[in-house]
Amino acid sequence: MAPSISGLHHVTATVAEADPDVRFYTRVLGLRLVKKTVNFDNTGVYHLYYGDERGRPSTLMTTFPYAGKGLRAGTKGAGQITVTSFSVPPGSLEFWKRHLAARKVSFTEGAERFGEHSLMMEDPSGLNIELLEGAADPRTPWASAEIESEAAIRGIHGVTFVVRRAGESIRFATEVLGLKVVEQTGRRTRLGVEDRRPGSYLEVLESDHAPDAVNGLGTVHHVALAVAGDQEQLAFQERLRTMGYQVTDVRDRQYFRSIYFREPGGILYEIATEGPGFTLDEDLSELGAELKLPAWEEENRDAIEAALPPINPHSE
Repeated sequence: MAPSISGLHHVTATVAEADPDVRFYTRVLGLRLVKKTVNFDNTGVYHLYYGDERGRPSTLMTTFPYAGKGLRAGTKGAGQITVTSFSVPPGSLEFWKRHLAARKVSFTEGAERFGEHSLMMEDPSGLNIELLEGAADPRTPWASAEIESEAAIRGIHGVTFVVRRAGESIRFATEVLGLKVVEQTGRRTRLGVEDRRPGSYLEVLESDHAPDAVNGLGTVHHVALAVAGDQEQLAFQERLRTMGYQVTDVRDRQYFRSIYFREPGGILYEIATEGPGFTLDEDLSELGAELKLPAWEEENRDAIEAALPPINPHSE
């Protein structure tokens, strides 16, 4: 039986300062900081994970705060994810308008697409963030003190990425990854898993005039797709290699395992396992409270902690 994608796993972005990042995603958007760790490939930089109570796949936004590390500001454009959309309940946008205004966060109303309405804003690093009021979403939100549960974010709805030739990206997503075309309007195509649910959508936007993307501060680095476990991940790795695509070896991210590859339009994909999850090294009630390091970096903890900026999510 062919391996299958179960939905999105997470979205990872390169951002500027850690402190404003934490405050935006926890206090403005009402997500939980479920893990405070480091970039396993550069331990001088945090890797921050935001999501629901457990940090379940499809609810996760993750960031690398690179302020002060000599990294330039990025350029959003073709070959890159340009919008990260969060799912909010039908009828909740009026609450969000009041909440964002009270927090002095500028926003605009998004253009209606696929019969759905949204609010658009930028996070402190300039990432394009959308709150999308789509179909009823059964995922249970994090019980944030900042956001009433009836309006709270249910998780990632999907991402939008820009490419020069949508046909190649759509064929890759459907023929190689097994996703389905859900809807199309103009030069925008929504892809998703078989049961067409929030938390699984990729929207491909074809553009002839978008600038070439440049990775850097304020840009999305990659989107991760979820699979049930190691067997499915290895099957996708073999399929990709057999078809001539370059794909990494499996990388241990402690809370999941990952492989990485690029699709024809230049988008960096990750396929990540659903487990073992974030309670591997912290109790559920304590998620995100302390800096967690992979076992192989524990001997370097003092030096790593000294190099990281302090985070105070409760400051204004």
